[in-house]
Amino acid sequence: MVDYRIDRRSGVATYVQIVQQTEQALRLGLLAPGDKLPTAREVVEATAVNPNTVLKAYRELEREGLVEARRGLGTFVRRSLGAAPADSPLRAELEDWASRAREAGLEREDVAALFTAVLETHHPVRTPDPAPPKPPQGDPS
Repeated sequence: MVDYRIDRRSGVATYVQIVQQTEQALRLGLLAPGDKLPTAREVVEATAVNPNTVLKAYRELEREGLVEARRGLGTFVRRSLGAAPADSPLRAELEDWASRAREAGLEREDVAALFTAVLETHHPVRTPDPAPPKPPQGDPS
């Protein structure tokens, strides 16, 4: 089960936070195909967000093909993402690194900036190749 945590000061829309946290749980293997997401009511009770916000997030996840709504039964995971299980040895190394960063006096934003910079070096965001130019229309002669 996912415990959604909404940061109202983040500047990120609430429904986007729900989508992102669900995707993270899928990447970490905390949610697997067949698992049931919390009901909109449960999310509302835990986070005090508008029910329509939760439904919007679930519709977005459904549009992405990650979950499916089953009338009268709930919303269920259709597929997982990534291959970084929560119990990966890399997680332990990252936990240790984050702990050392805190001890060194780095704030959360500093750690995020540093990690993002290193991530960009090793895993740059790929942009789609531009479409080839279209041939001229008609006969030029």
